[in-house]
Amino acid sequence: MTTTAIHLLLLTDLVADLPVAVRLQRLVGSLRAHFGCEAVALLKLDGEHLRPVAMAGLASDALGRRFAIADHPRLAAILQRRGVLCFHHDSSLPDPYDGLIAERAGEPLPVHDCMGMALDLEGERWGVITLDALQVGTFDARAQRDLGELACAIEAAVRVTRLETEIRALRLSGGAMLADAQAPREEHDFVGQSSAITQLLHELQVVAESDLPVLLLGETGVGKELCAHRLHRLSRRAGKPLVHVNCAALPESLAESELFGHVRGAFSGAVSDRPGRFEAAEGGTLFLDEVGELPLSIQAKLLRTLQNGEIQRLGADRPRRVNVRVIAATNRSLREHVRDGTFRADLYHRLSVYPVPIPPLRERGNDVLLLAGGFLELNRARLGLRSLRLSAAAENALCHYRWPGNVRELEHVISRAALKAVIRGANRKDIVTLETDMLDLDALEAPAGTDALPPVPPVPGACGTPAAPLLSMHQIVEASQRQAIRQALVLHQDNWAAAARHLGLDASNLHKLARRVGLKA
Repeated sequence: MTTTAIHLLLLTDLVADLPVAVRLQRLVGSLRAHFGCEAVALLKLDGEHLRPVAMAGLASDALGRRFAIADHPRLAAILQRRGVLCFHHDSSLPDPYDGLIAERAGEPLPVHDCMGMALDLEGERWGVITLDALQVGTFDARAQRDLGELACAIEAAVRVTRLETEIRALRLSGGAMLADAQAPREEHDFVGQSSAITQLLHELQVVAESDLPVLLLGETGVGKELCAHRLHRLSRRAGKPLVHVNCAALPESLAESELFGHVRGAFSGAVSDRPGRFEAAEGGTLFLDEVGELPLSIQAKLLRTLQNGEIQRLGADRPRRVNVRVIAATNRSLREHVRDGTFRADLYHRLSVYPVPIPPLRERGNDVLLLAGGFLELNRARLGLRSLRLSAAAENALCHYRWPGNVRELEHVISRAALKAVIRGANRKDIVTLETDMLDLDALEAPAGTDALPPVPPVPGACGTPAAPLLSMHQIVEASQRQAIRQALVLHQDNWAAAARHLGLDASNLHKLARRVGLKA
């Protein structure tokens, strides 16, 4: 394909009505075909990181990685230079895609060609485009000249994509999204391209403009806190505080003072006036996490605040006006709590003016690999590894696991597997590949809606299996109890009180049971 031909192809895509992701993916695909190389990546500058927005020829998890500029000297060099930068085939600088080229997945990159170019929009550095070819000599003087000539077309594609994003945001939010569309993504923002996440982000974008209370619903670890931060960031209150309150961690005796404040002398130890969390969030947003854990006495005062916009400090004679938007979150069914009398019906209806269900990880398709890519890069940097990746079998296992602990569980699985690899003697200078057995998925929680019973031992002699002793009923019950306790602890990050609630047990009884089945000394 000649330079003129690819120019025409890129210009045709500019005027075509294409989704953002499709346009950028066609861009990198066209560049890969034109230069006859193995991989092309388009990366956007986000603070101290470069975040892939489109890739061709790289491993499936690469799109979810964030490349710290300080850790990748080739990317840093491209970013700092004007024009095309080509790395000689025997360059000593490590390649950020080592082990990630799809055609040589998991293998060290042999001597190869690499070139890249920084991209600017409106006079500011936007990001970089990188190209890798396994055949030495692919990026000769002519190829470098071609890439330089294509710079304007590539930047035009990025500019059109950003304009389309901003226009869509303006239509949905009446203008408040413009700044966000241009701002760097937060360190722990949503990662995903599934229809479930796309719909969720669209819904959050629309509801952010309202001052109505929002109730975030979802299992543990799905990202309710991320949603709260995103709602605040996209709202007209973005310049004001976002105050996070973990309702489950508030002792009942201090909950009222923490939320509404107190005056001097209100109780023993109140030596001065103290504002509460509502006043700290004045003009902004108050995020009530695990709102179902609030004591009934506090629920009544919270209801009054939502109805009248007033709070009253503990011990004070007069109420105070507050201007605060409330976002609440829970992983429980508040309707059931209403039925059993532990949550006020009127407060439930006030909080759930707009409920937002957050999809669990098992409903997000291949997003699990994008998220895994981010955690792989994070642990690669933490452990000082040359490269960290998943084997094909490990990727398949992640995609088919049910993820009862959702994204938080995935993060722990990847981190634990990376540590295991190092403990087992992996050379930090090699490409470290995580295999299925390192993930320990079978030891974690069984699929939702199933009983996590221990596997039934084979019948002696059946299908050529060696004879094995059958377990007694007592042994089967104990094994099932051990597994249920382990699963609850994994799900709640070793919080025994939360695990007891999950299992429907008193905390002291759970400790006794754990000792009886051999989980505690």
